[in-house]
Amino acid sequence: MNKKLRIIGIVGALIASIIIITSPGTPLPFPEPTTTIEGTDSVEVLATNLEKPRAIAFGDERIFVTEKIGRIRIIQDGILLAEPLATLRTANLFDGGLLGITTHPDFSANHYIYVYYTYEEGGNLWNKILRITESKNKLEDADTIFDKIPGSKFSNGGVIKFGPDEKLYVATGSISDTSYLPQDLESLTGKILRLNDDGSIPNDNPFPNSPVFSYGHRNPQGMTWDKFGNLYVAEFGPTKNDEINLINAGQNYGWPSQECSGGDFIDPLICYDPSIEPGGIVFYSGNKLELEGFMIMATLRASHLFKLDINEEGMISQKSILSGIGRIRDVIEDPDGNLYIITSNTDGKGFPDSTDDKLLRIVK
Repeated sequence: MNKKLRIIGIVGALIASIIIITSPGTPLPFPEPTTTIEGTDSVEVLATNLEKPRAIAFGDERIFVTEKIGRIRIIQDGILLAEPLATLRTANLFDGGLLGITTHPDFSANHYIYVYYTYEEGGNLWNKILRITESKNKLEDADTIFDKIPGSKFSNGGVIKFGPDEKLYVATGSISDTSYLPQDLESLTGKILRLNDDGSIPNDNPFPNSPVFSYGHRNPQGMTWDKFGNLYVAEFGPTKNDEINLINAGQNYGWPSQECSGGDFIDPLICYDPSIEPGGIVFYSGNKLELEGFMIMATLRASHLFKLDINEEGMISQKSILSGIGRIRDVIEDPDGNLYIITSNTDGKGFPDSTDDKLLRIVK
């Protein structure tokens, strides 16, 4: 048994004990439900009554949030603006709709916002990447830069981020648990794609004339890079065996032939059994919170925000830093070192209160 397999086995047992048996640390206090911009000394509520929010991005001191129903919402100066930046015609699906969002590395100059969303055409479901040009909180222009990523009611993936190399990384879903298309390099399903900012294929991708960067993925939900430029992806398992993978160019991560380990594929750094349903992930790099160097992970089923001490060999420790707000979909750090999360209690699997869903900032 190799070292990575031993780590997975040990970590799986530790995680099960953390989630099921013991309390993994003292969670931050959470404010009572409120419709005003109030909170506690630890958590500030910036927006309430978001409808099925999915992902967060930043640009020019504004926060952009996608709602699965097709709206891009704007939070400016701590206020949720009444008018969305855009309303897109999306498919109404459990795991589809308006999903990922990111801003261009040179957003201040070009005002490019990228979104990933599901639509229906001719009875078929597809996902596309739209590049929006915004001006003064309004949509000025929109171009489809990548299209015809197969879609489904479930397992659409949908995470999009710019990497340290200023390439656009796109995580796509496996569409069906019975499909072997994630193993097919000619298919766009179950892949991490790497694109130029205009949707074209970089010359240095691992497979010639292909957008595919890695393959054999099931349903990626989070994507981040550490300070060394290593790419990590968090993804759902079918009913258990959620994974955190260290992604390298051209590698095969096994789905559907392998869950976690046991095949001739790349093993994950961490395998979760029972499932926690990981959402967004980010390596915190700021100095406003005592979290520098830790991976911060949102979870849906586990309903905690965790900090993970993790490296290229696996996980050393995991501790809850926030709970009591239900399902947590995404987490992201802004350029000033502030940490933000969105809840996901209106997605059909949670228990929303009268002010869900919420965007929150962790202040200490």
